Amino acid sequence: MFPRLAEQYRSVVQDLVMSLQALARSLQDRGFAATCYMCGDGRDGHGASFVANLGSNHMVRFLVSDFGISWVESRDGHELVKLEGAEAIQELQRVAQVLQQAPGNAKAKEGVIPLAS
Repeated sequence: MFPRLAEQYRSVVQDLVMSLQALARSLQDRGFAATCYMCGDGRDGHGASFVANLGSNHMVRFLVSDFGISWVESRDGHELVKLEGAEAIQELQRVAQVLQQAPGNAKAKEGVIPLAS
């Protein structure tokens, strides 16, 4: 059972790494500063670090690796929210949904992604 669970987790990490890369590209296409760095050689999905500036000194960082998953949101250098595991993934999904709605959103056009904190 444990080897199967380990393999499933590695698959989740690999899926998240690909999703983070796509999210970074999408943010960059909309004019936001966003990066996604992969850990390891990039082929085995060992993890990634995603960082984005969402405007008004509002930063998010999402880390995924074989050791865990975390989301940190900060404004003006002060940590506002730190989530781990499933909650971190849900927050990432929420940001992706906001991005999908962004073309009609005036704040998104001004370079700010509105996140409810």
